[in-house]
Amino acid sequence: MSLALICLSHTPLMGFTEPAPGVRAEVEALLDRLRGFVAEFDPTLVVSFGPDHYNGFFYDLMPPFCLCLGARGVGDFDTQEGDFQVPEELASQLAQHVADRGVDIAISRAAELDHGAVQVPELLLGGIDRFPTLPVFVNGVAPPFVPMQRIRLLGEAVGDFLVGLDERVLVIGSGGLSHDPPVPRWASDTPQQHEFLLRGRHPTAQARQTRQQRTIDTGLAFARGEAEIADLNPDWDNAFLDVCASGDPGRFDAYRADEMTEVAGNSAHEVRSWVAAFSALRRAGAYRVVDRYYRAIPEWIAGFGCLTATTESEE
Repeated sequence: MSLALICLSHTPLMGFTEPAPGVRAEVEALLDRLRGFVAEFDPTLVVSFGPDHYNGFFYDLMPPFCLCLGARGVGDFDTQEGDFQVPEELASQLAQHVADRGVDIAISRAAELDHGAVQVPELLLGGIDRFPTLPVFVNGVAPPFVPMQRIRLLGEAVGDFLVGLDERVLVIGSGGLSHDPPVPRWASDTPQQHEFLLRGRHPTAQARQTRQQRTIDTGLAFARGEAEIADLNPDWDNAFLDVCASGDPGRFDAYRADEMTEVAGNSAHEVRSWVAAFSALRRAGAYRVVDRYYRAIPEWIAGFGCLTATTESEE
């Protein structure tokens, strides 16, 4: 058994809006390093924690997290559409293991996942079907949110399972950091939007395009200082990266959902995927951060960050 980790912000605007001069080249250089990290580690199994943005999970039934025994990408924002390569028997064993540890895990045998779960594996692994992958949905946009301790315990239960495998496991956390894109919110939306939040699966091509264009337009307006969304918060982002790098997942428990929303935006809760990922990695022993990157990128509505890490046994 060996574990390595990549946690990376995703942003659907990466392919649609242009950041400040030099930023795209900087991010592409980061992605090249990450692909090299993956190639050197040569995983035999991937565990990928990621959110959804009302493309697969809706308020008709919104779990705090869900292990996907079968999953497909929906193809939003030109991300890969199609099936993940999910080893179903292993996923079933993981689900039972997590439940036996007292974590109330939901399962899906036909999950639909959007760019929040697809973009990072697609960019770094060469596609969502390249490696056997256990996708785990972690709710990062739909209140109410469970205490961060529950996310840590989920990650620890997953990690305990992984350390018993004869595999090289790459753990991915996708999402965050501070950002406040125009994701619909039940508390402030209209009855028509409530209907979408309940039953918005499988939109028409025109409906999806309209929704995506709203996000693109918001990114452009935000870069001009004209969008009515929360500012990015580099101080909060870097403090969170410090906690991730500390090797002490118990520190995540101090984060409170209402405070996160206030200081880092409505979608900052996507960092829950990072919390699960680092908590899983820690169960394999002490770890060392290999690569750290951060830049606030308003054109992508992203406090854009990355951490990679390996357990000390891997050094």
